[in-house]
Amino acid sequence: MFIAHIPSAYLLAKAITAQCKQFGLSARDIIVVAVIGTIFPDIDLLYFYFVDDRQHHHHSYPTHWPLTWLALLILATLLCRQASAKKSAAILGIFGMAALLHLLLDSVVGDVWWLAPWVDQSFSLFTLEAIYQPGG
Repeated sequence: MFIAHIPSAYLLAKAITAQCKQFGLSARDIIVVAVIGTIFPDIDLLYFYFVDDRQHHHHSYPTHWPLTWLALLILATLLCRQASAKKSAAILGIFGMAALLHLLLDSVVGDVWWLAPWVDQSFSLFTLEAIYQPGG
């Protein structure tokens, strides 16, 4: 699943490169930050497999909450007002946008808790019925 989000990160990076040049970021920097940001929400798979023993859907963890990434975007916006932090703010903003893009893509056929932590309900655009049971 990590690899599936990388093309979307590339497309996001290409779309915002012109706007980010003013912050002193190269096209390569923008692509790297976007790729890392778009696969980062799946870091919760480490917890899912090694700590939680697959007891909860990994999309229910805070790394898959839109609020987490919206908060990061707000922080980036606030940092952007400081002249000395514009490059850092741009990096945080790109990272946050890429993570939100990850959640949007997960929402097509995967469950995303868009209203977490206030509402414990997942949302997806389409539902796929399981044809095969894992391990069986």
